[in-house]
Parts: sequence; structure tokens; C-alpha cells
Amino acid sequence: MAPWPELENAQPNPNKYIEGASTHQSKGKETGKTDDSTGPAPKIELLPSYSTATLIEEPTEVEDPWDLPALQDTGIKWSERDTKGKILCVFQGIGKFILLLGFLYLFVCSLDVLSSAFQLVGGKVAGQFFNNNSIMSNPLAGLMIGVLVTVMVQSSSTSSSIIVSMVASSLLTVRAAIPIIMGANIGTSITNTIVALMQAGDRSEFRRAFAGATVHDFFNWLSVLVLLPLEAATHYLEILTNLVVDTFHFKNGEDAPALLKVITDPFTKLIIQLDKNVIHQIAMNNELAQNKSLVKIWCKTSTNTTQMNVTVPSPANCTSPSLCWTDGIYTWTIKNVTYKENIAKCQHIFVNFNLPDLAVGIILLIVSLLFLCGCLIMIVKLLGSVLKGRVAVVIKKTLNTDFPFPFAWVTGYLAILVGAGMTFIVQSSSVFTSAMTPLIGLGVITIERAYPLTLGSNIGTTTTAILAALASPGNTLKSSLQIALCHFFFNISGILLWYPIPFTRLPIRLAKGLGNISAKYRWFAVFYLIFFFFLTPLTVFGLSLAGWPVLVGVGVPIVLLLLLVVCLRLLQSRCPRILPTKLRNWNFLPLWMHSLKPWDNLISLATSCFQQRCCCCCRVCCRVCCLMCGCGKCCRCSKCCEDLEEVQEGQGVPIKAPEAFDNIAMSTEAPHEVPAPGTKAISNSTAF
Repeated sequence: MAPWPELENAQPNPNKYIEGASTHQSKGKETGKTDDSTGPAPKIELLPSYSTATLIEEPTEVEDPWDLPALQDTGIKWSERDTKGKILCVFQGIGKFILLLGFLYLFVCSLDVLSSAFQLVGGKVAGQFFNNNSIMSNPLAGLMIGVLVTVMVQSSSTSSSIIVSMVASSLLTVRAAIPIIMGANIGTSITNTIVALMQAGDRSEFRRAFAGATVHDFFNWLSVLVLLPLEAATHYLEILTNLVVDTFHFKNGEDAPALLKVITDPFTKLIIQLDKNVIHQIAMNNELAQNKSLVKIWCKTSTNTTQMNVTVPSPANCTSPSLCWTDGIYTWTIKNVTYKENIAKCQHIFVNFNLPDLAVGIILLIVSLLFLCGCLIMIVKLLGSVLKGRVAVVIKKTLNTDFPFPFAWVTGYLAILVGAGMTFIVQSSSVFTSAMTPLIGLGVITIERAYPLTLGSNIGTTTTAILAALASPGNTLKSSLQIALCHFFFNISGILLWYPIPFTRLPIRLAKGLGNISAKYRWFAVFYLIFFFFLTPLTVFGLSLAGWPVLVGVGVPIVLLLLLVVCLRLLQSRCPRILPTKLRNWNFLPLWMHSLKPWDNLISLATSCFQQRCCCCCRVCCRVCCLMCGCGKCCRCSKCCEDLEEVQEGQGVPIKAPEAFDNIAMSTEAPHEVPAPGTKAISNSTAF
């Protein structure tokens, strides 16, 4: 006795292999009834092609989920179009291209507004993180401060500029600022990870998009995991950058070209304008800045200096003896008083609203996220309609093809240079990686090609900071340039660790593993974001505030446990024979500790209330009806409160059989007849 093989395409023709209209009833009569008035017993014949021997000889190929999809052109071919159709096709292509540029522009503007919204919501809190100098000497605390501040303000350039200002003002040493720069490098990678969530509707696209976005996260986390202890032990970044700064005598130059800002500022300044000096002043421990609003009200001001008579406590406080006189008990002198005169207000939407920063930030956060989602959806749809046929083939070959042997290794380094150049042009690594994420999801760019482009983007954003540091005043030039070079050499060190040797490209493998998990359990992507960018930094930061003994006492056991799990996992996959039988898999642990399935069931149960077909009012009416009638049971007063499965069961709708047995004669029951027990056994497993 053996069951039918579960073959997806094994769908035999019921008219050819099953004889007798009343198959199930005749079998039921053989098992229990004596009436033989029905038709003859069923006669089932299996083809040799569906036998287990054939299946063993010809195994089915498993499709690789990471293969790029074939973007086929389903429209009319160009050669088959008439003149009018060709002209219309050309105008349609031009229109799609213009729409694509328009939505891409709105997408970048929504990223800028999203950054402003995060600064309004958490900018002052981020500034307060910096003015606590007592914990800056702890490298782990500095790292987590960099992550949290960059996540709050959604801009690594803002957090980096605050760090440079503090170092230039001698409020922070270069040694203490390096871990914060590393944290800023991690925090800036959250933007494209959020953008990847917008493609969660399609599992295949989401798998590729989320993996392409998180490859940036894994590169930054792994680089910090190796380089932060190395820097804490040897201070190699501080020493190396100090040598570079002392060797070259830089002069003040011009600021980096802000091409993207020139294009987007005219639109975003109509929505909101921020006074970023407030965050700087809070970081500099200016108490008066705590009560200032980040929303910029006056865009045109003038500063005037006049001489005024003022009172001073004593003649020693006078400007000069000649400008000092007494009048009774008062001592007067003449001083230059500077005051600011407001000339013209800004022209953005919130200039006259007089709302608190938190309210404006929440409004902008919601609106910018809606625009971000809408623009991304339209960009994906337009790209899907444009990237078809020969266009898709050309783009794929251009982006994903390597140079011929023996120069194939040059392709990745050329991609790094392209990523650095593009990021230098758009002045933002977040914009470049976020714009690349939909292309990865559509299958235009592979994860292997997106990885060097992302590494180049990391370098591009540091070169911008170097040029900005060269424009600093002479007294702050050295410290500003040293911090910018620390950021640059940190990314170069990370590339040397995780790119040149193919075996060391762990971020790609880790990102693909996370992409597979997130495609199966899409809630895990949100958990990943919250856990790695909020919960972990806040926990480590809180333990750092408690002191080194608490941090070591809690952190060391957790790190040792993680190392033990990693070692066991490697041994299980590589050489399980050296392990005891019980440790060769994770089945000795409870299911919820080594599988996400129980958690998925729990989350599905918790979110099932959002998937019900009825509304809350209907539920309330049912409960009120139950209380009035006193039946003690909840009455079914409305059909919309019934569960879908119960409706199908009440209507006699059978459960659909698996695709391998999608046979009408074997899987469908008549509505007025009751199947016999033997019939069910025959339909699910057949002896042969």
C-alpha cells in the first residue's frame, strides 16, 4: 500500500481513467450497504508516468527564488505596428519617462520631508544625547548614540555635522567621536530598509528588495563588529587620520556641490523649513535653545549693532574709564548692543500655524510616508511597464554582466566607483540606495551587483563630508577634516574586510537569508527594523548609563550564548558527525525557540481582528441582541458576523483538494449526498 505521489502537475483526466458516475456511493455500498441498484464499482487506472519509479528517475527541478524574472514583452511587436501605432507608442514611451522622472522627483522630495519630520519629532532629544559628555568616553554608548540620533533625524550628514561642530568646539575629542561616526554609518541605512517594506505585496519582489536593502545594514553592522574593538584597542583610525592631516597642508576650499538640493529645495521649502542651528545649540549645551522651535519662521533678518547706555555693577565692569560715570547709586557705561531685526517671514505651509514641533512633525511624518508609498508604487508600476522585451534585456546585460576573463574581477570595483560617483552627485547615500531598492525588487539588478554599488555609495557620502570639512574655518579645519577622514577610512576598512575575497562577502549571504525569512513571514521585517535600530541601541545605551560592571555583566553572557549558537550551527551544517546525536539539530529545544511558525500563528491570531468581515457596530448589535433575548449564547443576528469557513461549511461548499488531485469526479461531492467513509480514504490515498 502506498499513497499517490504529491506531484503538482499530476492531474489525470477523470473521463479517461474513472468509469461510473456514482463513484463514491458505489464504494460506500461495498463497505456497508446491500442495495446494488447503483452503477458498477469505480475502475481506476494509473499511467506509468505517474508511478513512483518514474518520479525517482526524473526528479523535478527546484526553481531558484533568487533567479531574475524574465520581463517579457506581452504587447504588440514594433514590426507589427502601423505608422499611427508607432507614433502612439513613441509618445507613450516619452510620457512614461516624464512620469517616471516626476514620481522620482516627488520620491526624493518625500525623503527630504521625512527627514525634516523625524528632526521635528526627535531632533531635540537627539541633541540632548550629545550634551551628556559623561558617557561619551564609553565606545559602545557612543556607537548607540550615533545610531539613535541618525535614526531620529534620518540624516547622517546632520548627525555628522553636529559631531564635527562639537569636536571643533573642544566639547568632544576625536577619539570619542569615532564610535559616534560608526553609529551614524549604521543609522543611515534604515531609510532604504523602510523603502523595501513598500514592496511587501509580492513575495518574490519583497524577497529581493528586502535583501538588497539589508545588505547595506549587514555590511555596516559587521564592519562595526570587527573595527570598533580594533579601534578601541589600537586607535588606528585616530592615528592614521592624524598622520594624513599633518602630512598634507590643506587650505580652505569651496563647499561640496549640492546638485540635488538645488532641484528639490524650491519644492520642499514650500512645505517646511527648519532651523537646524537649534539642534546644534542643544548639543552645545545651550539651555535657551530648549525652548526654541525648530520650525523656521523668519527667513530674512538683519543684525544691527548700536551704542547704548547701560548700567553695570561697578566701575570695573565699564568698557573704559573714559566711558564710565556714576549717577547716584548707578554706574553707567556705553556698550555696543547687537539686536536682530525680522524683515520677512518664510513662505512654507506651517509658518502661521503656531503648532508645537511634535504636532508638525507627526503631520509631516504621516503625509511624507503616504507620498513615499504612493510614489514608490507608481515607480514600480512604471518600471514594470517600461522594462520589457529588448529594453529589459539590454539593461540587465549592462548592469549585471561581468567583463570577459581574466578581467571579470574589475567589474565589481567599477561598480564601487559608479556608486561613489552617483552618491557624490545626489549628495545622499540614502537617496541613491533607496532609488536602487525598487530596481532590485523588480529583478533588474542582482543582489551581487547591488552590493558593490552600495559600498561605493558609502564612500561617496564620505567624500562629500571631506569637501565640506575643507570649507571650514582655519581654527576648526584640522578637527573637521580628521573626523571626515575617520568616516572615509572606516568604510575603506570595511570594504577591505568584506569584499575583495568572494568567501568573505558575508553580507550577501546574510541578506539573502533574511530575505527568505521575511518573504515567508513578512511581519519579521518590521520586527527586524524595530529590534536592530531601536530596541538594541536603546538597551545597550541604557546599560552603558548604568556603568561598565552592569554592561559587562549583562552583555558578556549574551555574547557568549550567541557565539555558542553560531558555532553549533556551523558544526551542524559542516560536520555533524562530531556532535552528539541530540545536538545535530535543534529539535531538543521547544518549537518556539528554533522556529518562527508558533510566533507566526500567534501574530496571525493577534491580528485576526483586522481581517474579520464584519464591523464593530455589527458585533455590538449581536451582543445587545443576546443580552435582550437572554439566550445565554451569542446569536447570529447578521450574516456579516459569520466566519468565512463557517459560511462555506453551512452552504455545503467542499474544501478544495490539492492541485495534484484536482479531479472533478474524485474531489467533488454532490450537495444532497453524504460521502461514505471509504470514499474519503480512496480519494486521499490509493493502493497500487
